[in-house]
Amino acid sequence: MQDLWRLSAADLATLVRSKKVSAREAAKAGLDRLDAVNPKLNAVIDHRPEDVLKQADAVDAAIARGEDPGVLAGVTVTIKANVDQEGFATTNGLKLQRDLIAREDNPVVANFRKAGAVLLGRTNCPAFSYRWFTTNLVHGDTRNPRDASLTPGGSSGGAGSAVAAGIGHVAHGTDIAGSIRYPAYACGVHGLRPTLGRIPAFNPALPERPIGPQIMAVSGPLARTVNDLRISLAAMSARDVRDPWYVPVPLEGPAREKRAAICLNPDGLATTPEVKAAVTDAGKRLERAGWTVEMIENTPPMREAVEWQRKLWLGDAFEAQLEMAEREGDPGALACLRGNRAKVTPMDQANYAKALTRRATLTRDWMLFFEKYAVVLTPVSGELPFPDHLDRKDAASFERVWEAQLPQIATPFMGLPGLVVSTGLVGKTPVGVHIVSGRYREDLCLLAGEAIEAGGVPPSPIDPVG
Repeated sequence: MQDLWRLSAADLATLVRSKKVSAREAAKAGLDRLDAVNPKLNAVIDHRPEDVLKQADAVDAAIARGEDPGVLAGVTVTIKANVDQEGFATTNGLKLQRDLIAREDNPVVANFRKAGAVLLGRTNCPAFSYRWFTTNLVHGDTRNPRDASLTPGGSSGGAGSAVAAGIGHVAHGTDIAGSIRYPAYACGVHGLRPTLGRIPAFNPALPERPIGPQIMAVSGPLARTVNDLRISLAAMSARDVRDPWYVPVPLEGPAREKRAAICLNPDGLATTPEVKAAVTDAGKRLERAGWTVEMIENTPPMREAVEWQRKLWLGDAFEAQLEMAEREGDPGALACLRGNRAKVTPMDQANYAKALTRRATLTRDWMLFFEKYAVVLTPVSGELPFPDHLDRKDAASFERVWEAQLPQIATPFMGLPGLVVSTGLVGKTPVGVHIVSGRYREDLCLLAGEAIEAGGVPPSPIDPVG
């Protein structure tokens, strides 16, 4: 049998449930892979082998008792270091939180356990999870396994790097402005940002989040196959009353005509030829799979959504965020806040009211758009994955990065789901497509994603490349 860490989550879970492979064997394979490649990547920043094996033994014991171990039976999963996992520090990439030990699991972590997953380790993120690059002063730099000169993405950069290199079959990530989708894009894997309310989340170890993150930030999976995203979504979306935004919507919605739109330059985004070619190719793959595909000049508004998203995310309590970043001393976090100050302040009562009012209008515009189209394909970014730390090079580079990420920043403002499918390589640099649908229609994103995936994807998992 091939190395267990190479298998898809779905295939491994089938083997474990049928007792052809034990969860302990799968866990040992995951730990061995972590030991072999993580020193080159720094994707996982904390793990406890004895605890991993104990979790696996519990799965095997449940199977021996004739119990259903769950859809992710024995599947090794990594957890981003910005959510609570009992007994581990919820650092969020901060020295200030290195001793913030969680006493109970975040709902998404609890749901992974209920589904039979084995939690392999904690993955790195930038300080405060602010950036599309993954480095901090407490855990250090995470590297992209496909090319160490490229960003692994962020803020779930450790998640993307880990799953691309075979450290875990599925990676947990969070996304408020592309933090699942961009690491998937940069590392050449797939990532799903679900609809707001689909997956319950709550960090008991931390103060309640402000309204912006409450209505824009979500947890979701990264994986090497679209089907693994599908089964992970089912596991992660189990009910938990601790999240008041949770909505028990069925995972499969009403049947829709397979009709997709493609927009290469949404809201005037300057898109490079390589990225345009990838999005166009994804549309052709859909056509070959029986979809009707229409090229459109523009989508509903994205730029205005980005303006309000930035204000709700970074502008709310800006001075308090800046003061904490100054105490932390992280250069990337300070660059993010200082570079956005003029765009996100003042965030006063009038701006708050206007932001929430415009959110209703823009969400309606997008939902009406999705009455005509099941999905829309856009660039993930206007550019191929960036050189690492590009946002800290100079002011022009900072603006270049934020401009290119327009599609990723916009859609969370409306709470829409988005799927990134990696479709190929330009040289050794990954490229892919962003698939967006209406609220709670992750099923349509995944349906289109599987058709696009069938046309070819970069090889994974891979050994890290220097």
